[in-house]
Order: sequence, then C-alpha cells, then structure tokens
Amino acid sequence: MLIPVILSGGAGTRLWPVSREGHPKPFMKLADGQSLLLKTYLRAAGVAQVGEMLTVTNRDYFFMSKDELANAKLGENLPGVFMLEPVGRNTAPAVAMAALHIAEKYGRDARLLVLAADHLIQDQPAFAKAVVDATSLAADDYLVTFGIVPDAPETGFGYIEAGEAVGAGKAVKRFVEKPSLDKARSYLEAGNFLWNSGMFCFKAGTVLDELAVHAPDVLKACEACWAAMKECGSRIDAMLEIPAEAFGEVPDISVDYAIMERSSKVAVVPADIGWSDIGSWNAIRDLAVPDADSNRAVGDAIFVDTRNTYVQSEDRLVAAVGIDNLMIIDTPDALLVAHPDKAQEVKQVVARLKQRDHDAYKLHRTVARPWGTYTVLEEGPRFKIKRIEVKPGGSLSLQMHHHRSEHWVVVSGMAKVVNGDREIFVGTNQSTYIPAGHKHRLENPGVMDLVMIEVQSGEYLGEDDIVRFQDVYGRC
Repeated sequence: MLIPVILSGGAGTRLWPVSREGHPKPFMKLADGQSLLLKTYLRAAGVAQVGEMLTVTNRDYFFMSKDELANAKLGENLPGVFMLEPVGRNTAPAVAMAALHIAEKYGRDARLLVLAADHLIQDQPAFAKAVVDATSLAADDYLVTFGIVPDAPETGFGYIEAGEAVGAGKAVKRFVEKPSLDKARSYLEAGNFLWNSGMFCFKAGTVLDELAVHAPDVLKACEACWAAMKECGSRIDAMLEIPAEAFGEVPDISVDYAIMERSSKVAVVPADIGWSDIGSWNAIRDLAVPDADSNRAVGDAIFVDTRNTYVQSEDRLVAAVGIDNLMIIDTPDALLVAHPDKAQEVKQVVARLKQRDHDAYKLHRTVARPWGTYTVLEEGPRFKIKRIEVKPGGSLSLQMHHHRSEHWVVVSGMAKVVNGDREIFVGTNQSTYIPAGHKHRLENPGVMDLVMIEVQSGEYLGEDDIVRFQDVYGRC
C-alpha cells in the first residue's frame, strides 16, 4: 500500500507579496487557477488509488488545506487525513509522526510517498514511472529519494552523487550542500550528480528503524507525542492534532540531516519530470509564455518599448514603458518591483516587515477563514470597512468585542444573525447594528454565498479584540 504524505509547512518568503505567513506558498494559485497544494493532491492521487491522503501541516492551515483537498474531488477511496502541528519542527519530525500513524493503521510494510506541497511537476507520466521505481526499491527496505536530472549548473539546490545501479535506481554516494557556481558546473559535466528534490519513498517500518539508529532523540520525542495524542483523545476522525507541549520537546531537524545522510540504506531514483520547487519569482515568471520582446504577463498588462519584463497583477492594469529586465508583482495592498538577479533577496523584505510589525508580512487584504473570507476595503482612525463572504452552511463564532460596534448590511443572500438576546434573519438590502459588548453570530442558512458589508467603529479595531463563546470550527 502506498500512502501519500504531503508536507505543507513553508512560508515561501521569496514569493512575497503573494505568499504570506497567513496564506503561504502552497495556497498560491498559478495562472490556471489551481494552487500548488491542489496540484500536489491531484498528482499524488494519480499514483495512489486507495488508502488515504495524509497532510502534515500547521494547525492554522487546516481549513484552507481541507478546502483544497475538497476541490480535488478524490472520492471515498482516498479520504483526507490531516496531522496538525502546533509549531513547525522541520521535516524529520513530520515524517516520523506520519510513519507512526501509518504503521499503526496500515502496518509497518505500508509505504510512504513523501511529497512537498509547494513543488510543480509538469510530466505526470514520468513522475508516475519514477514512483513505481521508488516503491520497488522501498519494498527492499531502501530509503529512496528522488533526484532531479539537472539541466543547468544550479547553485540554489543541494546535490546527490549517484553511484552504482541498485534495482531501478542507484546507490547514493553522498549528499552535497548548495555548491559554488564552479562546483555546480563540474557536477553537471560529471553526469552522475542530481538535484535533491526533497521527495521520498520508504516503508513506515524502515524509516522508523533508521530513525531509531541515527536520530533516536527525534523518534523518542515523536513517540511521546503519539502517546500523548492517544491519551488526550486528539486523534478524531480525519484530524490528528499533535499536543503543543509534547511537540515542543521534539528536535528541529530535516529528514536529510537526521537519516538520509547517515543511513547506509539510501537509494536515488533519477527523475526527469519537469520539476520546479517554485523557489522564487524567476520560477513563476518562467511558467508564462513570452512575447516577441521576452515580456511575460499574468493579468492585465501593457508593454511599451519594454523587454525581458514580467508583470503579475491581480486587480488592475499595469503599464510598463521603456524598461528592461524587471519583475513587477502587484497585489491590492503591496507592490514588488525587483531585478530578476535579486529575486532571492525578496525574503529580506519580509524580514524588514516583521521588524516593523507590519501586517503585510502576514495577511492579505482578503483573509481566508473556515467559514469564508473577509476583505478590508478601507480603514482609518476609528473605522474599518470590510466585505464579508460566508459559504453556504458557514457560521462565524458566537463572539463579542469590547472596543468596537458593527453595522452589517446584506448585499446578497440571507443572513441568520444572533444579536444579543435576539435571533433574526436579515435579507438583501437589510441591515442590523451590533453595539460593543453584545454577543453576536452570523450564519449563512442558504445554498448561495452570503455577501455583506461590515462597518466597524470604535477606539480599537484590531482582530484580537474578539472573545469567542462557541465555535463550530474549534477555535474557542
């Protein structure tokens, strides 16, 4: 049995302003409207027809991940299971926790196909063939990694030196850190070096045994987490919630450092699969089709006397006049203008925003919630205006604010509102007023999206001015 394990954790700071802490890289939608996470689910489903789709992610991303899996429409043969980390602890603990779950549920011989949620693979048949080769090696108790056949002397990836043939793959001689340009050129010329993709395949029992030998502190801490999950009953249906206190004791280490670089049972499957880790705006740019002047655009753009320029715009027209070799990324609340040679430095912008405690490192103007979305339309001293969209059947928590009052105007749909001691229905072009200190709740009882405008006023309008009394999404 082959169980896909999707690791969905990184923030993708080099893809700011589209990727942000509250809406990270796996949820970025490409030009075809699909997110990287959705593409990963579809890719994994193509090679694993039964069992489950296990996603290891942060607790804060549970509902967004669940929505993306629902969009994949995988059916009952491949139900979604979500293992929720309270904090990030790198890939070794994530793999260990997944292996403990799969070994208990499906047996130690069940194989894990570990995939990153934010990679792009464009050749699905070649990927499927590589998975077949990897599973055959995993059956012989190898820890298998997928090595990408390089087409350039890339300095941004780690490398794997492949040795003699082993079954459908090759033995791994050594892992190499990101090299200098000269070394990368020599690796390309040698012909037996591959890019380290960060994708793996192995039996649950094999990886647990190798962790016991090479990273016993990781395995022991993860086993304590697993025992705590059983004891406190945090394994409910499709949601496996890891206790924060126990997980805080787990070492922060990658699976490469923990076992892949130490074990003698490591093999690599060379894979020419159209792979990209979408690690910078250069990778996003290269997905778009260029015009005669090597300009590329996603969204509405006009190029005048301009060459080698990439424009991505969500809401408005961008005109580029008389420029060469730039990237322009426009979102409703932030604009990035960068030289392609400095694409890796975008993460420095995020670092500075964090230093200033600026919301733009964390949130977009449109913020996803389990019940739908809200968009900040305008704000100023003592007021904020939001557009709120609630999915059919969605419900905000029963809550109260100390410092602000709210005026709700329904634009379309029907709202079921708790306002103090009253429960009322508010239809299109109707409104209700909620004073500060009143308990209130908003629900969508209909079959269409509920859209409304919220006008907040008060001395403090921060999102942390909220007291939840009841919540169907477990956020109290």
